[in-house]
Amino acid sequence: MPAAPAGAVGPLPLEELFDTTAVSDDARPCEADFDGLGASLSAQDLTAAGWTPGRAITVLGARLTWPRWRPGAPDNVRAAGQDVRLDGHGDALAFLVAGTGGTEAGGTGTVEYADGTLSLYRLTAFDWRRGPLGTKAVALPHVNSPGGQLAEKARLYVVTVPLVAGREVASVQLPYATDLHVFAMSVRATTREWTGSWATGTSGYAAVGPWTDLTLRLVVHTSAGGPRVRLRFDNTFAATPVRIGGATVAVQASGATARGTPEPLAFGGAAGVEIPAGAQSFSDPLVFAVPADANLLVSFHLPGTVAAVPVHRLAGQRSYVSGAGDHTADGSDTAYAPTLTSWPLLTGVDVGDGPGSVVLVGDSITDGDRSTVDANRRWPNALSTRLLRQSAVPRYGVLNEGISGNRVVTDRYPGDGVSTDSAGVSALNRFDRDVLAQTSARTAVLFEGVNDVLGGASAQQVIAGLRELAGRGHARGVRMLAATLLPCGGRSRCTAAVDAERVAVNAWIRDAGVFDGVLDFDCVLRDPASPARILPAYDSGDHLHPGDAGLAVLAESVDLRLLSDYTSRSTTTGAWSEAPLPLRSSRST
Repeated sequence: MPAAPAGAVGPLPLEELFDTTAVSDDARPCEADFDGLGASLSAQDLTAAGWTPGRAITVLGARLTWPRWRPGAPDNVRAAGQDVRLDGHGDALAFLVAGTGGTEAGGTGTVEYADGTLSLYRLTAFDWRRGPLGTKAVALPHVNSPGGQLAEKARLYVVTVPLVAGREVASVQLPYATDLHVFAMSVRATTREWTGSWATGTSGYAAVGPWTDLTLRLVVHTSAGGPRVRLRFDNTFAATPVRIGGATVAVQASGATARGTPEPLAFGGAAGVEIPAGAQSFSDPLVFAVPADANLLVSFHLPGTVAAVPVHRLAGQRSYVSGAGDHTADGSDTAYAPTLTSWPLLTGVDVGDGPGSVVLVGDSITDGDRSTVDANRRWPNALSTRLLRQSAVPRYGVLNEGISGNRVVTDRYPGDGVSTDSAGVSALNRFDRDVLAQTSARTAVLFEGVNDVLGGASAQQVIAGLRELAGRGHARGVRMLAATLLPCGGRSRCTAAVDAERVAVNAWIRDAGVFDGVLDFDCVLRDPASPARILPAYDSGDHLHPGDAGLAVLAESVDLRLLSDYTSRSTTTGAWSEAPLPLRSSRST
């Protein structure tokens, strides 16, 4: 296949290179042939998911435009070395892709920058009918075929690859990759002008209500403060769009009562927004003084009927649902009742300026299970407080991406559909969303694996997963730390064999040299007289989760220098200088 149409000069826009038809009308399935076998995506399913022709869809922080297709016309390109015109500054290239060969499709392409330099990238795509659901951007309920519609999931994926920092993209050569199809591309903008102050991971897709014409008022706790704010809402794992009729932000006075009048937010200049299935939406920047280490009230109106939502199940914080109507502007708590113990839809609060963010990836211990409800005594909260009270390293935002029950290598939530299991997809499957796409992520801490070994995984399986995550983070310039796994002796499933696997994982974390630093939480909390158990003073009582005192000790044990590559700060400008730090370990003494 030629790299461009005959007579073409230089790179062309992607849509001018389209050569394959993937989308068909349900009544005319033979108009498309996505995979060479006559199968195709359903135009009606795409419309029902909110993926309409020409619509801008944001996934993993990247804004992509779904092709302006009409059924039967080409809507994607099979990657064969084509030169694509694409420009912009950013931290990553984003591709909306799918494979059609039954297995993962991939190859190496080239980025050309405006200064004439080049860089290579590796692009892979999972198969549209067999790939994992846990990493898909959207799943459609049917596959069209010449013999009739098939009741099986069709998947589309968004994949990002790193760019050379500071250089302007001029064009991109696609890989030569059999059966890799590209629907859209963009340069993902950097987020250096923002710092993540609060975030949470989507742990599942849960049935609710149904809710109709209600307002949710969620309580979230900031880490860093700043002079501006923007919010992020995610419709992860969903099959249908969700409409937010309006949203406000306020500082909490108490309960559902705001301090002052809640400030209205906008979305592309409009009061509300519809978020397609699998996509996300950022509110427009708002001048609003966000205090550090404080509770905010984020209120948003759901004007339609909502029967299921993406959710972070264990909030450790009571939030509120109103009676009928749009109560986003209410300063009082009159319309609200404290009926929520989860965080639906809302996944991030960013503040203007600041030094960037530290992302803590973990399970229920990081999520704050067994900490005091409404008290913000999770170890990430305590770490944030320490950062705010010092000046030796930047006062990073701290983003809690802990999910109760989560595992490194296997999914608990299946990645699609309504489920009562809200322990999330694996850390391997959520890493791009919950770390690499987080606002100005500088450092990540990996603190999970105990649920894997309790569930029967071997130490080598966990180690392989942690090694892969470290490599993926390093490839994006993220400083990668790991924490050793806490003991669980006294818990029914924590047998001597399980503990031996945990000990083996910890030995590897300490000694392998894979990470930029180690937080030896095992050493900090274990009982010296019985190393397979948590010290009783720090045990919540279930022999797995620390209580408030133990969580505070974890945060206090962290050598803050491990969080940063910044080694000095100007006394005149306040700017930090950046240089590599040697590998260190944060252990009790």
